[in-house]
Amino acid sequence: MQVTATLSEGLKREFRVVVPVTDLAARADARLDDLRGRVNINGFRPGKVPVQHLKKLYGKSVLAETIEALVGETNQKIVADNGFKLAMEPSVKLPEAQDEAQAVFDGKADLDYTVAFEVLPTITLADFKGIKVEKPVVEPSEADVQAMLETMAKQNRPFEPKTKGKAEAGDRLTVAFVGTIDGETFDGGTAEDIQVEIGSNSFIPGFEDQLVGVKTGDEKVIKVKFPSNYMAQQLAGKDAEFATTVKSIEKPGERKIDDEFAKMVGFEDLEKLKTAITDKLKDEYASASRRKVKRVLLDALDEKHAFELPPTLVEQEFESVWRQVTQDLESRGKTFADEDSTEEKAREDYRKIAERRVRLGLVLAEIGDKAQIKISDEEVTRAVVERARQFPGQEQQVWDYYRKTPEALASLRAPIFEEKVVDYILELAEVTEKVVSKDDLLKDNEDEEAA
Repeated sequence: MQVTATLSEGLKREFRVVVPVTDLAARADARLDDLRGRVNINGFRPGKVPVQHLKKLYGKSVLAETIEALVGETNQKIVADNGFKLAMEPSVKLPEAQDEAQAVFDGKADLDYTVAFEVLPTITLADFKGIKVEKPVVEPSEADVQAMLETMAKQNRPFEPKTKGKAEAGDRLTVAFVGTIDGETFDGGTAEDIQVEIGSNSFIPGFEDQLVGVKTGDEKVIKVKFPSNYMAQQLAGKDAEFATTVKSIEKPGERKIDDEFAKMVGFEDLEKLKTAITDKLKDEYASASRRKVKRVLLDALDEKHAFELPPTLVEQEFESVWRQVTQDLESRGKTFADEDSTEEKAREDYRKIAERRVRLGLVLAEIGDKAQIKISDEEVTRAVVERARQFPGQEQQVWDYYRKTPEALASLRAPIFEEKVVDYILELAEVTEKVVSKDDLLKDNEDEEAA
């Protein structure tokens, strides 16, 4: 076998591999000889089938398997001999011309193919001790707790029949309706005894507003337009009419925030409920603080590292990002012009985001490798269990899916690894705490695109 380097350009490497026809035939014969001891063919005793007969029956398939195995072994040897760290699986180009391929299968020509590799760049890691990170800190205030209590009380407030007067904001109506588009009914457009709370914004925009002023027993045609991003695409953006009958009207009562309310929502008393709310807010604020700290840290890592990126990795990441962007625009019925941009400008911007993600992914992987950060089976199991809990009633199916699907399991390992690497870097970085307002902490960054 002869292996010759034909390209070394940037992160791309290419080799030409020539396997003499005699070597290929010897390998194929060895596989056939092994096969002879394992197959049963009518008219022959086990292990006594002539090789020539086997070659007639299985020759082409055995040769194909031999070539596949040989190519795999050769690729592994090239990688090992050259110390490559691959960014992608090798790309093998076998003879394409039918006469050339046939000559190989007929044992009349050497196997001559090329294999291309895309390797990872050499990454010189920055000094993490030089990174300065400001950690925003917020403690839940009494006002925060009270606001959540009031929201819970509103969600659990009682309603009582409204025997006089017309419907107004805050009232809850029980209605029946028949929806039509261009005079024709449509799937999901007809319902009985549906509750509508005016002002809840839980129905199609404009539907609830047109119920203001109705009385029990009224019949009214409500005209609305489905949003352009409506989940049922066949209805998105279309005008519809709902022939609506008001069956009853209820007005909201008051829900007193006291021990009885706390018991109603599952707590021993009001103080226990307040403690639970405080803990929940602490968790929410800590998560928001973590996201901001991580963003600052990743920004710093991005600034401190510059190296050539594997082009195929960048292209794949860009295609993934671009697919999400275009699908989002389509679902909202928008164009790039509506976003004050052009497709060309958007492509440029999102390619930079893709490059950032790839660069940070490689940096974090290098840091984790150098720090010997590992993910335990127990950590992965916890992630699977947590994922299964998100699908009540389907826990076993989710568990089986991840147990049988290595790619899905890898998708759970990746974020665990990333968080552990971030923790490692933060231990070396200079982190200072800063008390900020809740609004500043929860304010979203419009361009937040972390790796």
